[in-house]
Amino acid sequence: MLVHLSVHNYAIVEHLDLELKRGMSVISGETGAGKSIMLDALGLALGDRADSSVVRIGADKADILASFDLDDIPDARAWLAERDMDSEGPCILRRVITAEGRSRGYINGTPCPQGDLKALGELLIDIHSQHEHQSLLKADTHRRLLDEYSGSQELARQVQLAAQRWRQTRQSLERLSNSSDEQRARHQLLSYQLEELENLALGEHELEQLEHEHKNLASAEQLLGACRQVMELCSESDAGNVLSALTASLQRLAAFQNQPGALVEAINLLASAQIQVEEAMGELNRFVDHFDADPERQQMLEERLDTIYTLARKHRVQPPELPGLHQQLLEELENLNADDEAVERLGEELAAYARHYEEKAGELSRIRQAAAEQLAAAVEAEIQRLGMPGGRFSVQLKPAAEGEYQPFGLEQVEFLVSANPGQPLRPLAKVASGGELSRISLAIQVITAQTSRVPTLVFDEVDVGIGGPTAEIVGQLLRRLGERGQVLTVTHLPQVAAQGHHHLFVHKARGSDETRTAVAELDHGGRIEEIARMLGGVDLTEQSLAHARQMVGAAQA
Repeated sequence: MLVHLSVHNYAIVEHLDLELKRGMSVISGETGAGKSIMLDALGLALGDRADSSVVRIGADKADILASFDLDDIPDARAWLAERDMDSEGPCILRRVITAEGRSRGYINGTPCPQGDLKALGELLIDIHSQHEHQSLLKADTHRRLLDEYSGSQELARQVQLAAQRWRQTRQSLERLSNSSDEQRARHQLLSYQLEELENLALGEHELEQLEHEHKNLASAEQLLGACRQVMELCSESDAGNVLSALTASLQRLAAFQNQPGALVEAINLLASAQIQVEEAMGELNRFVDHFDADPERQQMLEERLDTIYTLARKHRVQPPELPGLHQQLLEELENLNADDEAVERLGEELAAYARHYEEKAGELSRIRQAAAEQLAAAVEAEIQRLGMPGGRFSVQLKPAAEGEYQPFGLEQVEFLVSANPGQPLRPLAKVASGGELSRISLAIQVITAQTSRVPTLVFDEVDVGIGGPTAEIVGQLLRRLGERGQVLTVTHLPQVAAQGHHHLFVHKARGSDETRTAVAELDHGGRIEEIARMLGGVDLTEQSLAHARQMVGAAQA
């Protein structure tokens, strides 16, 4: 339960330290004194949203700290243990909001996001406010309250998660299935193209080698002709050739005796040239004699190259890019095959999620059916006690539309009420007046709180629109809840305040230059005076004091 609340520089609260106890604690005070400020600050420690406007004017930050005894809250202890945030002694939630609007949260001194404060806070405190009167007109609220009453919130969450997974899987499956016709056509095309490329079987560096060999074979005739021309010029022409000319030249020069040195050198060079030309002719003769043009090989090369070039043009790539294209098409085909496998896998997953949803939703539906009757009977009994004699209340479960798994389960939940005898049951939003709605809302909140696993319940002016004898019954209901745990209730009704085990009085402390909100725990005498004030106004009379004593005494008895 909540054992301590410390508030610094929040709104008009400069400093507030409260020790809180088991039982029903009443919070009262004059209008505008800030009765709800304390609960608003507590809400921040529990993860509510905040901005810089909550910081007291002139302060640099607001600091709220709430301490809880977790002895009777095993769910909260387990939550902390899972996150290695548990510690000896009380659990401390802290929230700091700076004047610049920055917010920081802490659990047992460990920094944490706002979401963690909220998640843990839901295990520690259940807050009911007058705003729930309006939310009670929404069907979503009806379903939530029924699930809370039946203790099936976790099962409802599993149903919601199962529906979400089923819907996501179905969307993925539809997306793949809708493209299956295009994929089949693409699959056929890729298979044909890959077959062509595989039949081509273009080897590494093969194209370069083919082109080089083809180039050589294509120039073979020209090369052979050139060799024969050179042989004709050098040794075979009857009209004159190089060897004949060299031989004649040597004979003429050698006819002279006692040649000068320079002439000897010229003769030697001509003789060397004659030898070189004769050797060259020998090489050319050997080349020509052994030369094989191989026209069949040339034709084969031309056909192979033509196949390669044609396939490259067909795919609009350069011939050297064909191996890369083959790998690219192969990967695309594998992806298409993977999509086919994914369709099969998603179909199996969809069926599994459907079975899981039907199992969980069916279980939740059975629990709701049983709890609906119990909740309706309990609320009906309470609204009759709360000034609606003859009033009837029913929880209707309407099957959800078929064809899709809904996150809320197999049925819609709606509260029906008949405020007066003889009137038919009708939807709550179409029947209840403001005062009736307050009574019905309070009855539902009290009944659902009785089944809550959260030991601390907060009621913030839930008795608005209620007075007279009904107010005393409201107080008795809240006191009854306080006897099983801890109840904090903000009220303006003396009949409710008299039922409290403890009484906190909120008032304004006015200084020389500012006004602050302060909270004091009233002793027995102060409590009698506060209830008398609530009964009769500012001026206390013996009659109002006597009435207050009687009310407190009756409540304690």
